[in-house]
Amino acid sequence: MRRMTGVLAGAVVVQLFTTPVGAQETIELKASTFVPPTQWFVKEGLEPWAKEMHKLTGGKVHIRIFAGNSPFGNIANQDDQVAAGVTDIAWGLNGVPAGRYPRTSIMEIPLVATSAEAAAKTLWSMRKTYLAKDFKRFKLLNLNCTNGIGFALKNKVATKLDDLKGLRIRSPSSKMQSLLQFIGAVPVTMGPGQLYESLQKGTLDGAVTGWDGVRGFRLEDVIKNYYAAKMAVICFHVVMNKKRYDGLPADVRKAIDETTAKWVDSFPKQWDNADEVARASALAKGVVETKATNADRANWRNRLKPVINRMISNVEKEGVPNARKIYDVMIKRAAIYEK
Repeated sequence: MRRMTGVLAGAVVVQLFTTPVGAQETIELKASTFVPPTQWFVKEGLEPWAKEMHKLTGGKVHIRIFAGNSPFGNIANQDDQVAAGVTDIAWGLNGVPAGRYPRTSIMEIPLVATSAEAAAKTLWSMRKTYLAKDFKRFKLLNLNCTNGIGFALKNKVATKLDDLKGLRIRSPSSKMQSLLQFIGAVPVTMGPGQLYESLQKGTLDGAVTGWDGVRGFRLEDVIKNYYAAKMAVICFHVVMNKKRYDGLPADVRKAIDETTAKWVDSFPKQWDNADEVARASALAKGVVETKATNADRANWRNRLKPVINRMISNVEKEGVPNARKIYDVMIKRAAIYEK
């Protein structure tokens, strides 16, 4: 009994009513994520989806949601749990573990896209062609990204990249580590849960994050400035165990396909909403925002060419010989979706 209690800790169970005796057999799907239960992906993504699936299938499908505070919440285990059949669905971070989705992660190279919408729609348009090999083990339900991220800074006011020189800045990916090194900052690798204390104690000078991350990890209480550079996007995926999906009744598969297809439009809007709320909250607490311009970013494209070329070469070395082609296609399509 104690073991079962532990497994269910942190789970959000969406069950609208008990199936009456003699009714059709119910189907339970376990969906996990590494984010806390208050994050928009749980509250505005998975929970409404669970209710929609329940309704569309006449009460047949029940989706049990395990957030980041559950035993299934380890960020590095999301996809492995799905592959092993421990969970059925997971929302994971493309860059963790590193190197697992090399084609898709090209989107996270600096300045490929600046908006959640452009990044998500670009990835989704490429999922069956250039990116297909990345997710061949799974039934891919969604690809989504943050809006362009910036630099949350404890004290420093940054108006240009050179202002970041010498600062100890937490990086969320290997690509951002390379960028920070290139501009003379000191990249630091740590879990997001350590950010608040590290900034508070002064062992960190800043963190690469979006506005949603500022609020989600309470950084608004320990930073004074935010440099809204829109330097890169951080991307995620929602995958499902392929065997589990294939074994479901046709009407359930249809319901999954139809409901998750809408996420390519709805998730970017959720990123926008989350960022707007977080930005307003931080500014109300006295955080000062400095915005980079489109002209700044155009100049950065030229300045950062050496490190960007190195990132593309690294992806080629990971076994993606057409990495440059994928990068070029992403640049072109993202530019179209940005308009």
